Amino acid sequence: MNLGSGLTRCPGPSGGSRRRLRQFDALAVNAGPGLSGSSNGAVLASDSPVTPGTILLILGDSEVRGLLRCCLEQQGYEVLEAASASEGISVFSQCRPAAILLDLDCLNPDSFSALERFRQGTRAHIIALSERADEAQKLRAFESGANDLVMRPFSVAELLARLRAAQRFSIGSEAEVFRSGPLTVDLSSRMVNVSGQSIKLTATEYALLAFLIRNVGKVLTHAQILREIWGPKQVKRLEYLRVYFKSLREKLELDPLKPRLLLTERYVGYRLAVLC
Repeated sequence: MNLGSGLTRCPGPSGGSRRRLRQFDALAVNAGPGLSGSSNGAVLASDSPVTPGTILLILGDSEVRGLLRCCLEQQGYEVLEAASASEGISVFSQCRPAAILLDLDCLNPDSFSALERFRQGTRAHIIALSERADEAQKLRAFESGANDLVMRPFSVAELLARLRAAQRFSIGSEAEVFRSGPLTVDLSSRMVNVSGQSIKLTATEYALLAFLIRNVGKVLTHAQILREIWGPKQVKRLEYLRVYFKSLREKLELDPLKPRLLLTERYVGYRLAVLC
């Protein structure tokens, strides 16, 4: 399978697995460090190079797992593999990965228990992968500890961009200035700027934005946001989110009707996007 100019050739799938691998059809891309797009540009501290780390890859399909391992290793990551949730937990106990890729489809329902175990034992970035997850399963995945969920089909370039972005967020987690696209937030002075123009936020709007910044790139469920900003007794007040996200978009987005920063994850929650 030709993976594009930025990747060398990986072993091809057998005939019986070609249909399953069609979910990765978009692999023919340049997935090198200079990848452009909306998934790798936010800055919390500096533009220091990101050093690839160890990734724990938990997928039931051995050929798909091998393909992803090949692509990840070519980008400098060390990859540890597991074919089941229980095996993944065993491997995890012997290492401290920078990120975990967990297939929900092949391992369900054990995948959700594994997610909870991983989240209790690490702050590593956890990306769940799925082709069939419905809205209830997506919500459960986030509540169980996933930082992100990537639906198949997807490109390896997108996955690599998300991994690199997650590392940047971790490296810059103590930074005082956040930048993403036209948005700049000085967390020490609580100053907010869009395209160089000072923006005034209410106390609640700023608290909401600061919470999104601390979790930039991650999908936050409705309940997580409501619990953090308004308290545990308000976790069903979805109208609060609609009102405040509408207000924030009007103040922070260049085009509030076509938001690029404050994105809605339908039926699940919201995330602060990563922009160049």
